[in-house]
Amino acid sequence: MSGMWEVIKWPLIACLILPPLLTYLGMHVVRRGVIFVDLAMAQVASLGTCLALFLGYSLHDRATFWIALVVSFAHAILLSATRNSEKYHVPQEAVVGVPFVFAAAASILFLSKVAGGQDEVQNLLIGDILSVTPADVVQRAAVFVLLAIFYAFFHKKLMLISFDPRGAEALHVRLWDFLFYAPFAVVIVNFVAVAGTLLTFSYLIVPAVCASMLAERFYARLLIGWGISALASVGGLVASCLFDLPTGAAIVCALGMLLAVVGTAVVVRKHLHDRTRHRPNLMGQDV
Repeated sequence: MSGMWEVIKWPLIACLILPPLLTYLGMHVVRRGVIFVDLAMAQVASLGTCLALFLGYSLHDRATFWIALVVSFAHAILLSATRNSEKYHVPQEAVVGVPFVFAAAASILFLSKVAGGQDEVQNLLIGDILSVTPADVVQRAAVFVLLAIFYAFFHKKLMLISFDPRGAEALHVRLWDFLFYAPFAVVIVNFVAVAGTLLTFSYLIVPAVCASMLAERFYARLLIGWGISALASVGGLVASCLFDLPTGAAIVCALGMLLAVVGTAVVVRKHLHDRTRHRPNLMGQDV
């Protein structure tokens, strides 16, 4: 048991203290209805990493991080500039989807010219959270705390843009959209580097979706989302050690199973509530 603890200690700490910010961002993404924007941003961050590898840098070079961040910032500018793309008969989901497909294809092209490129594709997809180091956790935790302070400071304006677009008409919406997506890009680049694209997307969306089904108020959803991500993290890490499974994939599956459980419970609860509400009242009738 002590041996397993030594293996999962730092990955568990990373999976408990880093995803809460992802859950907060996921709440905004779900409300905006651009569910795959985070998957696209994660893939674009991976494209930046692949470009750095193609240019001869290693995965852990400082230059690799900055190249990925610059590419992600460019994507953030695109997202904020196309917020009202519906005016030109182009849904924003298309603006989200096209960069995702382009980034995925370009990443494959870059890695086809890199030694061990196939292994890098797998690493970027599912990550290697089990090999996270104390330095990785401390550095990213510091960055996430600073970004959390930023989002907390501008929380009311960002909430207005995500949850009440009509009320946000007096604001410079594109500017605030960029101020939402630019730090978002920093979060994605940092987390993809240790957790991969699939786990990053899952932490962003699944807890937010579960919480949206279980609660109405934003802060209640936030707490529920944190609980969902923590439960899946513990379950996925323990399962990966006990059954020798890829850790990132195990956590993703744990999140998926929790979503299925929550969805089923909500549907059953609603069905029972509807049956109770429409049950005929026999009180007072003659037998």
